[in-house]
Amino acid sequence: MDKGKVIVIQFVTLDGVVEDPDGSGGMPGGGWAFRFGPKRVVGDDFRLGSILATGVVLMGRTTWEVFSRRWPDRSDEFADALNRIPKVVVSRSAPALDAWSNSSLLEGELVAGVADLACKQDVVVMGSTSVVHALAAADAVDEYRLLVVPTALAAGERLFVAPVDLRLTSIETVGEAVLARYDRAARA
Repeated sequence: MDKGKVIVIQFVTLDGVVEDPDGSGGMPGGGWAFRFGPKRVVGDDFRLGSILATGVVLMGRTTWEVFSRRWPDRSDEFADALNRIPKVVVSRSAPALDAWSNSSLLEGELVAGVADLACKQDVVVMGSTSVVHALAAADAVDEYRLLVVPTALAAGERLFVAPVDLRLTSIETVGEAVLARYDRAARA
């Protein structure tokens, strides 16, 4: 395989909010991703496919802690793949990584560490808005897979905090949502 891609996957509202999609953060308006039922987070809605067998997942500490409480006890094809895939945690403090199999701490600085990972495989960034913002600021994101939920909140943390040019590569309906895939636009 050539160099891997850094792929950001996010649940996002129509107005660009990514904050607290599952309600675990207790934010006003949180839980918006479940307004159309719990199916939204039980399968491969982001169409990761074989990446779940060959890539690595990158998460910030808070996202990893939420996932590590929910996923290890699930058992279906998607949950089994998510539990098997290597998970790399971005954190200044070491969480109890034994809480979820195949988890390790990112070594070194974020952008350089992610570049090292992407030399070997695709890196899927799940949630972790601060990690996404830092990678985007360094122009280190190759692809965004956005599951757009038909809800607008008019307040909350946004996915994009600086201008970025993207190129739409595909769009498909996934239940009540739309999966939109974007690549970085060609650099001038």
